[in-house]
Parts: sequence; C-alpha cells; structure tokens
Amino acid sequence: MAAAALLPEGRRGEIDGLADSKLLTPASRERVYEEVVARALAYAVVVIPADEVDARGLHVCNLAAMRRALASLTTRPEYVLTDGFPVDGLDVPGLAVWKGDRVAACVAAASVLAKVTRDRLMVELDGRYPGYGFAEHKGYITAEHTAALREHGPCAEHRFSYVNVAAVSGRDGRPPRSRRPVVADGHEPMERSGRSGGTVGVALGEQPRPPAPVGEDVVMEGGVR
Repeated sequence: MAAAALLPEGRRGEIDGLADSKLLTPASRERVYEEVVARALAYAVVVIPADEVDARGLHVCNLAAMRRALASLTTRPEYVLTDGFPVDGLDVPGLAVWKGDRVAACVAAASVLAKVTRDRLMVELDGRYPGYGFAEHKGYITAEHTAALREHGPCAEHRFSYVNVAAVSGRDGRPPRSRRPVVADGHEPMERSGRSGGTVGVALGEQPRPPAPVGEDVVMEGGVR
C-alpha cells in the first residue's frame, strides 16, 4: 500500500499535528487524516492485493504502489519526494528522502493517508475473518497473530510468501492456485492531467517495528511542503 499527497502552499497547507504517522497515536492519525483529505490539492491511496505481493515480492510491489499512487493523482506534480526508496519509471523529477515522513510535510501527509487506510482495512478484515486479531496487531507478526495462524491456518488475505504464513500453510510459501495470477512486470506511467504544480510526497502504508506512539504535541518541524 502507498499514498501520494500534494499539499497547497502557504498557510492552507500547514496542518496542525502533522508528523510521521508512526509517531502519532491512532486518534491523532485519524484527525490529521481528515485534515489532509480536506486540504490536499490532490491525493491517492493504492492497495496492492496479497496475491500480487506473493507473485512479485514485497519490494517490487512497494515501488509499484508508489507509481500507481502518483499515476492516480488528478493534478500532475512538478516534483516528487518519495519516502526512503528511489522510484524509477516516472516522467517527473524526484528525490528519495531517507525518513522523508519526518522532514517533508507532503511525505508525512502521504504516510498518514496510507497508515490510516491500512489500519481501517485491518479492522474491516477483522470483521470478515474473526479469530486472527487483525484489528489489534494490524497485520504485523506478533505472538498472538502467530498463535492464530497455527490454530486456524492462513485466510485468503494472508501473504503466503511470508515466513510466518508459509510455516503454517504447508505450501512452501506458494499461495493456492486461485491466488497465483499472471502479473505483468512493468512500470506504471504517470497519467497526464490538465493541471500541474507543486511537490508531491509518496509514502508506504506499512513499516517494520513502528516506534511507540506519542501524543498530540508531535508536529512537523520545517521540511518541504
């Protein structure tokens, strides 16, 4: 999963409490999410299904999600800042910024969009597949998640290429035949629109070992908007 966010310049683009999504409490993320949606000139969130991750690998899909999020924007950006990973195949200039969600407001906004969307999706999956605790662990490998996998086996939304899922699936990391589509390998081009301008931030929706959340007083300091 990845998101892209293009914030307006000036005071309208200044969002109170905006920060790296991993440093915000769930309540803070939800509040900032609504502000980003209300103020952004353009934004997009893209979800890569589990079968594509199994077929292509996580890193390839992360880059594809970033490209697709950019291609989904209704406003064409002049410049792209990506969180951590350089992304090729774009026809606009860009820069990969290490821990970009901590130094660039547009990247932080994208990280909040992606993280909140992912958490909401996990809550939805918890209702569809009770017993796995998706609403609590949000898909991360925890003792409770591992125990649920051992008890129930993987569900249709698990990634069979992951070590913890493969260990209990009995399929050596291979998804069921119905979950193995042929996926084209290529770059998703940036769609052109009639409007352009600004710097867009792009961030992923999942990161390993997120730090403990902090309170409402965490704000974005400086950075590029």
